[in-house]
Amino acid sequence: MKKLLLFAAISLFFNAAFSQYDPEKVNKKAVDLYNQALERAQDGNLASAAGMLLKCIEIDKKYADAYLSLAGVYGQLKSYKSSTEYYEKAFLIDSNYTIEYKLPYSINLAGQGEFDKALFAINELLNKNPPKGSSTYKAAEFRKKSYEFAVDFAKKNTNKNYVFAPQNVGGNINTSEPEYFPSVSIDGKEFVFTRRLNNYNEDFFSSTQTKDGWDKALPLKGDVNTPQNEAGQNISQDGQWLVFTANGRQQGFGNFDIYISYLTPTGWSEATNLGGRVNSDQWDSQPCLSPDKRELYFASRRVGGYGGSDIYVCRMQANGRWGEAENLGPEINTTGDDQCPFIHADNQTLYFVSNGLQGYGGNDLFYARKGPGGVWSKPMNMGYPINTINDEGTLFITADGVTAYYASDRSDSKGGHDIYSFELPVNVRPYKTLWVKGQVFDKKTTKGLPSSVELIDLATNQVITKVQTDETGNYFITLPVGKDYAFNVNRQGYLFFSDNFLMSGVSPDSTYQKNIPLQPIEANASIVLKNIFFDVNKFELKSESQAELDKLVQLLTENPSIKIEIGGHTDNIGKPTDNLALSNNRAKAVINYLSTKNIPAVRLIAKGYGETKPVADNKTEEGRALNRRTEMKIISQ
Repeated sequence: MKKLLLFAAISLFFNAAFSQYDPEKVNKKAVDLYNQALERAQDGNLASAAGMLLKCIEIDKKYADAYLSLAGVYGQLKSYKSSTEYYEKAFLIDSNYTIEYKLPYSINLAGQGEFDKALFAINELLNKNPPKGSSTYKAAEFRKKSYEFAVDFAKKNTNKNYVFAPQNVGGNINTSEPEYFPSVSIDGKEFVFTRRLNNYNEDFFSSTQTKDGWDKALPLKGDVNTPQNEAGQNISQDGQWLVFTANGRQQGFGNFDIYISYLTPTGWSEATNLGGRVNSDQWDSQPCLSPDKRELYFASRRVGGYGGSDIYVCRMQANGRWGEAENLGPEINTTGDDQCPFIHADNQTLYFVSNGLQGYGGNDLFYARKGPGGVWSKPMNMGYPINTINDEGTLFITADGVTAYYASDRSDSKGGHDIYSFELPVNVRPYKTLWVKGQVFDKKTTKGLPSSVELIDLATNQVITKVQTDETGNYFITLPVGKDYAFNVNRQGYLFFSDNFLMSGVSPDSTYQKNIPLQPIEANASIVLKNIFFDVNKFELKSESQAELDKLVQLLTENPSIKIEIGGHTDNIGKPTDNLALSNNRAKAVINYLSTKNIPAVRLIAKGYGETKPVADNKTEEGRALNRRTEMKIISQ
C-alpha cells in the first residue's frame, strides 16, 4: 500500500518483525478515503486532507498511517500541539512501526518550545542505530545539535517572566496584500514598509504616527516608486535618506543592486544606483544605514566571501562618496548565509540573520556589539521564542530599545505576511537611544556653518558617532543612554565647541535641542572646556579628559600662530587661598599635557583665578558646578 510521509521523506530501515500493526488489515473503506486525503494534501489543500484523515480514524481507530499522516498535515499547518498528539496516538498503536517518526515528532515538540522532550525523542530514534549514511541519520544528528543548543541556552538564559506576544500593527498598515520590511524614523513619527501589490509589484508605503496610532498608509510621495519592484528598504534615522534594493534596472551592476533616494520638499527623489564600490555583479541587497549615515551595511553574494551570503559595510569618505565594500569578517560571517543586517540607532548593536551559526534549526536572529576599535563581539543567539524551528527574517528595533517590528504570516494575518510588533527581552536589547538636533552657526553673523559633529565615549575615547551638518549647519546625532559622552563640534577657522552628556547613571526620556554658536579664532575669544575632569580638590587630570585635550592639541596644531591661556576656576567652598592654588594647579595640569604633545611652551599660559570670576550663583549646587570650570582664551593670533 502506498504510504506518504507528509512531513519529511524518510526511508524505512527498522525491522518490523514484531510489529503489532499490519497495514494490510486496515478497513478498505478507510484506505480508499486515506488515498484521497493524500491527493488533497499533494494539491496543497491541507485543511481538507486533515478532515478526511480524521474520518479515516473514525472508521478504523487502529489505522496508524492515518494518525501519522494527520500529524504530518498538522505539522505543515504549524499546529504543533495537534501534530504531537496524533504522533503519540500512533506510537501507542505500534512503537516499533512508528519509530522513524520520532524525527518529525521531535520537530513538532520543538515547535512548541518543548526542547527537552524533543531531545529525548531524537535520542530514542538514534538509539535504534539508523544507517549512518541515511538521510534519517543526518537529519536526526542535525536536529539533536539544535535541541542540545536550545536546552543549554534555556539553562544559561532564564527569562521566566518574559512573554512573547506579537501584536498585529493594524489595518491602517496591514492589508490583504503582503507587507514586510518595516522601518521607523528615530522620532517614531514615520513608518515605512514594502507592500507587494497584485502579488507582483513591490512599492514603498508610509504611515504617520498620530495620537490614536498609525494613520492610513499611503504610497511614498515623489518619484521613488516605479512600475518596477522596489523592496528591502531602510529609512535613515533622521528620515532624510531611503536605501533599498531593486533588480533589472538599466544602470544596474548585477541582478540586485542597492539604490538611494533623498527626501525633497516635493517628496522622495528618483532613485540613484549607489555605484560600483557598493554594488557588484552579484546579488547585493538588504541595506541598512548607520544612524550617522556614515556606514552602509548590506548582504551580498559577491566573490570572496566566507559562505553563501555575507554581511558587508561601506563607509562614507571625506569627499562624500562611499568607500569600497568591506567584509565584516569571520567574527560575523560564516560558511552559511549571513544576511538581513540591522544596525540600531545606538550605532553599537548589530542584529542579523544566520544559518551558519548554531541555532534552533533554520535561519536564526543574532546580535553583536561593537567594541573599542570597531571590533565586533561574538554573535549571540536571540533565543527562543524569538528564534524558532522556522526561518526568521528581518527585524527593526525602535530607538528606545524595547519595541521590535517584524513581518510574519501568523494566524491573525490580514493576508500573507503582516507587520507585527513585540517587546524585546531585556537581555537582547540595544542601548536606549535619544537624539540631539540643532544648528551650528557663526556667533557673530548667526549664519549657519557646515561643521563636523562628534560624540565620543569618555570611558574609551572611542568616537561613537560622527556627522557632518548640512550646508545651513543643521545636524542630527543619536545619543545612546548608559554612557558618558563628550560632544564636540569642529570647523576650521573657529574655536571648537565642547559639551558633555553624562548618562551613565541616569535614563532620561527627553531629547535635546542644542543650537551651537561657534566663535571665530581671534584675540580674546574663549570657550569653556566642559570635558576636562578632576576629582574633588585634586588637580590630576582624569582619563576621561583625553578626548577634550586632544581636540585642544588639534586646534593648536592647525593654528600654529595662536597663543592661549588656560584659566582654572573654582566655586567658593573652602578657603580662597586654597581655591586659588587648586585652580592654578589645574590650569598647569592642562598646560603640561599640551607640552607633552609638542606644543611650544611660549604659546601657553596657565592662570588660576580661584573663586574670583563666578559665572553663576554659588548658593546652589547647579551654580557652583558652573563655576568649577576650565577655560581657554586666545591671547594672540
